[in-house]
Parts: sequence; structure tokens; C-alpha cells
Amino acid sequence: MKREYPDAPMVGVGAVIVDQGRVVLVKRAHLPMVGEWSIPGGAVELGETVREAMIREAREETGLDVQPMALLGVFDRVIRDENKSVLYHYVLVDYYCRPIGGELCAGSDCDGARWFSLGEVAKLPLPNDTAEVVRMGFEKASG
Repeated sequence: MKREYPDAPMVGVGAVIVDQGRVVLVKRAHLPMVGEWSIPGGAVELGETVREAMIREAREETGLDVQPMALLGVFDRVIRDENKSVLYHYVLVDYYCRPIGGELCAGSDCDGARWFSLGEVAKLPLPNDTAEVVRMGFEKASG
């Protein structure tokens, strides 16, 4: 399925990886959101469960093995072009995860990966839904 100007929404997954009061964010190397920090994640592949996709994407983008702990929510990301046509349409399923192995490193489709404190996250220009799901991940981790 094509990502730009799709015929139907794509299902994507996100891993809100929280450990010791910090969350992992990756700097996107590809459209959409090139150059922006976001939670690790990507598209679900045919035959893959949402959880399998989230674990795979977390490993590919961060080098970390994760355990999904809780579903944080399902979010819509619809990006329109200047003519109001749908350029990208994702339905995103985000999980709170904890790391269980691996070493943090940026995957080939990322320009960076690092741990951020909640205070550092608050200073980033994140989309509202991303900032909200990160906050929810911190809440789950502390509760």
C-alpha cells in the first residue's frame, strides 16, 4: 500500500518506552515528520499482530527489546496537502513499554535516538497527540 495519497488508512504502532523517569524518542529521517522527534514506531506488516509490529519497530528503530505493558490509546493522524487532499492517513495504536534488553541506538530509518526526561520532552515541539501519549506513558510507569 502506498503511504502518500493512500486509498485507505494505514495501521501504525508506537512504543512509549519508559525507564527510570525517561522516555525514548527517535528523530525521524523520512516523511512524514522528517527531522522531528517522535515515539518509535511504524506500519503494521501483513500477517503481523499489532503487538508483534510494535516490538519489531521498537527494536528496528532503537535497538531495544521491549515488553508491552499497557495499551495507551488509538489515535488518528491525518495530514492533508495544500489542496486539502489526504496526503497521509494513519490509525496509530500506542503502547506503554518497558525495555528488557538491547542497547539504545538509532536505527537506519532514524537520525537519532535518545532518552528524554519529562522536562526535556515538555520543551520539544511535539504534535499534541504525541505529547499526550508520552505523558500517559510516564503516568503508567509511575503508577
